[in-house]
This record gives sequence, structure tokens and C-alpha cells, in this order.
Amino acid sequence: MIDLRSDTITRPTAAMREAMARAEVGDDVFGDDPTVHALEEEVARITGKEAALFVTSGTMGNQLAIATQTRPGDDVVVGEGAHPVYYEAAAGAALSGVQFTTAGRGGFFTAEQLEAAVQPRVYWAPRTALASIENTHNRSGGRVWPPAQARAVAERARALGLATHLDGARIWNASVASGLDVATWCAPFDTVSVCFSKGLGAPVGSAFCGPNDLVMEARRFRKRWGGGMRQSGILAAGALHALAHHRARLAEDHANARVLAEKLARTPGMRVELSAVETNLVNVDLDVPADAVVRRAGELGVLVNASAPKRLRAVTHLDVSRADVDAAAEVLGQAVANVQ
Repeated sequence: MIDLRSDTITRPTAAMREAMARAEVGDDVFGDDPTVHALEEEVARITGKEAALFVTSGTMGNQLAIATQTRPGDDVVVGEGAHPVYYEAAAGAALSGVQFTTAGRGGFFTAEQLEAAVQPRVYWAPRTALASIENTHNRSGGRVWPPAQARAVAERARALGLATHLDGARIWNASVASGLDVATWCAPFDTVSVCFSKGLGAPVGSAFCGPNDLVMEARRFRKRWGGGMRQSGILAAGALHALAHHRARLAEDHANARVLAEKLARTPGMRVELSAVETNLVNVDLDVPADAVVRRAGELGVLVNASAPKRLRAVTHLDVSRADVDAAAEVLGQAVANVQ
């Protein structure tokens, strides 16, 4: 079975399993797990932030950014299709009591669009407190923010008195695709969340990064939300291995996604905007119901997701080879033909 549903479905490599099995552990709630400490120090170094906190998921990382930089009743400006709005079970409202305002289109917005989305400074309006961008942007197909635009948004937010957050679940992909190091991408933002189980192939975990005081406050929220872990060095070891061995190879996933996109773009009944394929995600538009294509492709040995009634999303990753891409393109073409 070739699984293109997500880059979260990878299995730990033999070397990663070995690193996890040999991990030195303690009790992270007491703050004495040495492997967690090593991971947090490494992630803080890579992102260029003062401190980092190992957390269970990207959702928790984003929600910690909201909880530490807003008050109940505040407004958060995000791009269209933002992960905290669509994929985090309304946690912003449930946990922090915030609402969201969307700026721009397709997940991207300018400094001017950010300013236009800020609520008026009157007592009957919600207080805009935080601006957040997502890089790469998931719903747009893994596209990378233009670096100058990301900096301009962060600078305008700061001038307006807003905190800033970078949802960098796939910042590793953005870094490889752009040639800019991760710290450069993170520098304009107060906080950043990064994910180890998307793209990098670790089984579990993300990190929330930022100033020492916010990370300490995030540690309190993590405990309150049930995210305090004990011998979590076993999981941290997988993330450390991924950071050391799986970042550079993301270029392979990007190349495989480009091959898949070009093959599908030439397939009858499928349309792909090739200019939007910048990393490892491929959006495929159809003339027939996507759910039917998903079912037929699964029967033929390829797993893929329907992301809209007539759209598929295919994701390349550590467990997908070039041969898999070639085979998957043929199967998806057959599936569309069968549905027609």
C-alpha cells in the first residue's frame, strides 16, 4: 500500500527506534529528563529563541502561543484556512476564549491587510492581541510565505502593539525549499511552534519556542491541559534523531511531489496548479467526486485524502520513494477513469 494521506503517517526508521530504545530518561514533570533537555536546547538553538518546550502536538504548540499572548475575549488575526481555526477542535475558543479574524486570501496576507483586520480600539470591540502566520501553509498546498512579506507582517504587527506567532509545523520544508535557515524564518516572530512528526518522521511531538518567560508560562498551561509527560525522553530521542538525520532529505520529498504533480497534471480528468507545488503537498482538482476516487484508489493500493468535494491532497514523505510516486500516479489515473 502506498500511503499519500499525510506526512504524519511515517513509521520510525530502524535507527530512530534504536535511538529511542537507548534514550536516557528521567521525569520531565520534575524537570530532570536529560533527553528532553537536550531536545529543547537543540530546538531553541535551531529556531534562534531563548527557550523551547517539548509538547505533544502542533495543536498544543499553537494553543500555547494563544494562551500565553492573549486574554479571554481577544481577537487573533490569521490567514485563510489557518490550522487553529479548522483543525484544532475550536481550542482557541474553548481554552483561551479568543475569536479569529481572517486576513488576505489563500492563507497569505500583507502588512496592509493585517492592519485592516485589526479591530478598532474602542471598548465595545474585541481587542486584537495576536497575529499568526502558517509556514508552510497547509490548505494552500504547502506553499512557502515570501520571506519579505512574512517579515513585513511581523514588523507591522509589532508597530500595532500585537504579539506575533509563527505556526511552523512544516518550517523545515519552508527552510529547505527557500534556502533560508530556520532561525531566519523565526526571527521576526515572538513565538514559534515546530513539529517533529510532520515531514521529519518522528512518531510524536512538537515544540513551543520563544522568550524564557513565555515558555515558563507555557509549561504551566501544558501541565494544566494534561500535557505533562514523565519519561518522555523516549519520544524526545526520536525527535532529536529526526532533526539530525531527516531535515536535509526533505528535498527528496519536494522532488517527488513535483514529479507526482507533473504526472497528474498530464492525466485526463485531473488538474494541478504546478506553480503552487513548492514543497511536499499536491492539490489535485477533479471533475468527479473526490470521495469516489479515494475509494477506488484505495482498492487499487493507494491511500489519498479528499480535501474538498472535488479535490484530492497527496503528500510525499519519508516512506514514499520515486518508484512509489510513479506507481501512485498511474493508480490515481485509473481511479479517476473508473469513476468517470
